[in-house]
Amino acid sequence: MAVDELDTRVLRLLLEQPRTSVREYARILGVARGTLQARLDRLERDGVITGTGPTLSPAALGHPVLAFVHIEVTQGHLDDVGDALASVPEIVEAFSITGGGDLLTRVVARDNAHLEDVIQKLISLPGVVRTRSEVALRERVTYRLLPLVESIGRTSARK
Repeated sequence: MAVDELDTRVLRLLLEQPRTSVREYARILGVARGTLQARLDRLERDGVITGTGPTLSPAALGHPVLAFVHIEVTQGHLDDVGDALASVPEIVEAFSITGGGDLLTRVVARDNAHLEDVIQKLISLPGVVRTRSEVALRERVTYRLLPLVESIGRTSARK
């Protein structure tokens, strides 16, 4: 999907000022409210905008430990294990991957002992062969998409 300069400006505002009204966004951008709403509707319909809820901090919710757990799965059981991961509340993301392992999960925990309990729970799931864990020490680049959006917008403007 092509993102043009106005889309880039809209997305920047949404990321930088998420609690602003559509009317105020339109005023800031210097476009009609209907134009802005049409852009927002298209960006949602095309799957560019996937949510509008708050971003929560696991650490502030009492789960400051972050680990990435690689899970190796018995052949033919990837879907079963993937479905079972959804029942573990400490798993905040899970991906099928290539390379060393079959699944990569992002796990949060209260402390290292709690992390060990979560990993033991994962190891006991039917179809799990083994796990390998890496504990994150410090976040170096926070999750962000604005630089990517701006890069796509610049590329689109040159065409």
